[in-house]
Amino acid sequence: MRILLSLLFALTSCLVCATETGHAQWNSAMDAFEAADRANPPPQAAVLFIGSSSIEHWKSVAEDFPEVKTINRGFGGSELGDSTYFADRIVAPYHPRAIVMYAGDNDLQDGHRPEQVRDDFAAFVRKARSVDPGVPIAFIAIKPSMARKVLLPKIRQANDLVRSYAATQKEVAFLDVFTPMLGADGQPQPKWFVEDGLHMNRTGYELWIGIIKPWVDAHAR
Repeated sequence: MRILLSLLFALTSCLVCATETGHAQWNSAMDAFEAADRANPPPQAAVLFIGSSSIEHWKSVAEDFPEVKTINRGFGGSELGDSTYFADRIVAPYHPRAIVMYAGDNDLQDGHRPEQVRDDFAAFVRKARSVDPGVPIAFIAIKPSMARKVLLPKIRQANDLVRSYAATQKEVAFLDVFTPMLGADGQPQPKWFVEDGLHMNRTGYELWIGIIKPWVDAHAR
């Protein structure tokens, strides 16, 4: 029995270490966010934009939503689970009035199933609301990028699953940027992207703004 308990403890410890190691690559980004907060304390009751590189690269968020206070805490290459794991550092301190999330792109690229994308978003919602019950949260649909055309069936499925989940939750929204980014042939269009075919140009962000702004305006005042 003692040997069995020792083995179970060792296995549990290994799983915890593996989880921590999987997120450790973002520690420097979290440290940088916290240093920025100390130097320039962010506003309370702002709209928090969080997620992967499509948020990180969105340097004009404050100018694009001038009627509301905003905080950008995107960190490129991250997955949904990373935002949940670090929520105590990049969500809880701000007590946001509303949260806009973009993630899932990298999750699918890294082999996660569409169902896991939905479940990981649901986990983020639970984590955020454990601190701020009822905080409105919007999920920006996973975009159809040129660089990841091969993932299009999985992107469609993940988006459909998240949309269905959001419909069952109070104040959780699915913002469909996926459909208008497709061409008449149902395929990704290069006009929204910079040269790498993955990250968006200003035209792409302007499309997003038109879709996101009504939701932000409705929940941030």
